[in-house]
Amino acid sequence: MRLTDFWERMAQALGDTYARSWAADFQLAALDGRTVDQALAAGVDTLTVWRAVHQCLNLDAKYR
Repeated sequence: MRLTDFWERMAQALGDTYARSWAADFQLAALDGRTVDQALAAGVDTLTVWRAVHQCLNLDAKYR
């Protein structure tokens, strides 16, 4: 998944402003306690990060 696709999905699920804030502040257990921003900066694959977000937020299947 391209990074632009990732951020589009985040914006669709949470709204653009909240998505960026949430990504910077919320730590996900599935990402070893890192935030989305930290995981992406560390080189974690965007699809892996998206799956962690999807699971954490219990998003509708349409966001997969």
